[in-house]
Amino acid sequence: MSKKLKKGIDGRKNTFKILQENIHKDDQVFWFHCASLGEYEQGLPVFELLKSKYPKSKIVLSFFSPSGYEIRKQNPITSIVVYLPLDTRKQVQRFLALTHPKLVVFVKYEFWPNYLKALKNHNAKVILISALLRPDQHFFKFYGKQWQKLFFSFDHIFTQNIESKELLQGIGYTNATVAKDNRFDRVSNQLKENNSLSFINEFVDEKFCVVAGSTWKEDEDILVPYVQNADQKMKFIIVPHSIEEQGVRRLKKYFGGKAVLYSEYKHEELSEKQVFIVDTVGLLSKIYNYADIAYVGGGMGSSGLHNILEPAVFAVPIIIGKNFHKFPEAKELISLGGLISIDSAASFSSALDTYIEDMELRKKSGEKNKAYIEKNTGASSAILKAIGLLLKD
Repeated sequence: MSKKLKKGIDGRKNTFKILQENIHKDDQVFWFHCASLGEYEQGLPVFELLKSKYPKSKIVLSFFSPSGYEIRKQNPITSIVVYLPLDTRKQVQRFLALTHPKLVVFVKYEFWPNYLKALKNHNAKVILISALLRPDQHFFKFYGKQWQKLFFSFDHIFTQNIESKELLQGIGYTNATVAKDNRFDRVSNQLKENNSLSFINEFVDEKFCVVAGSTWKEDEDILVPYVQNADQKMKFIIVPHSIEEQGVRRLKKYFGGKAVLYSEYKHEELSEKQVFIVDTVGLLSKIYNYADIAYVGGGMGSSGLHNILEPAVFAVPIIIGKNFHKFPEAKELISLGGLISIDSAASFSSALDTYIEDMELRKKSGEKNKAYIEKNTGASSAILKAIGLLLKD
């Protein structure tokens, strides 16, 4: 059994105990559910606004995946953080009896049949935010009629784009609003934070810096040859998606003495190193602030492109892999000229060299990315207003 799976199994054993100890029958409860860390970051701007507007409400935050729970069990929203019990009738009824939520907010792709069916019999408003739907999803196939019924369990669905709303209208669902993507608000808020990291300042030492974030092995296969032969004056920060020791050690071995790990950096003269491998979580959104160019991982394999909005907000030009067609923000930034997609080590080298050699192009691409973020903020406030009206019903 994998460590990740075991964490989820062990964590679910404590869910009902946590709820029993923290929720009373007279509490007004808001339940926010996220599959994993990405959905939490996507929903956070809405969660924060709801917490501010309804300060007397008790909030339960649930995750399905350990990658969300373990990283955000301490968070600015609530101290009641649990693993979502499995979607069986018995588990569902017990969870809802303990939480008796007035408001339920699911993020993006959360469709648990027994939870949604049971919520119809509870006095709760059930909302889906940041929904992103495509015609090739099983909901819209000839065999998807049963799944389509789940959409009608939501009192309202906020979609990221007009195409998603039209797909819902095509199956007869009319309580949908286009509210864009809450991640724009999330990354925009990043600019209000202190994004300085002293050890990164020491490492970069005012030199040209390339940040490769959320990389998988397929991404690293195209990064490594370039970095091995790069000008010694350049700096590279690599933040792997998985920080399991075996993979991190393998990556470090490619660079020999030129590389240092975050877990070991206190024993090194950082300014003398060329490659910094960040084998910890929670720092990437700040590290992008140091990038002259960013590479965002996930697109060279089948795992899914990671968040390109995080570097975009810092006015950084971006390079991604070839598999981005399920990500509308990537398509839009390519058309705007803020992003380059590559499909091999050779095209990666060419794209990176183009940005390095053309400072004007680099600056304009970064500015286009930041302007794109600014243009698309505001989804969270619109959702808050609409939820407020629903709660008054």
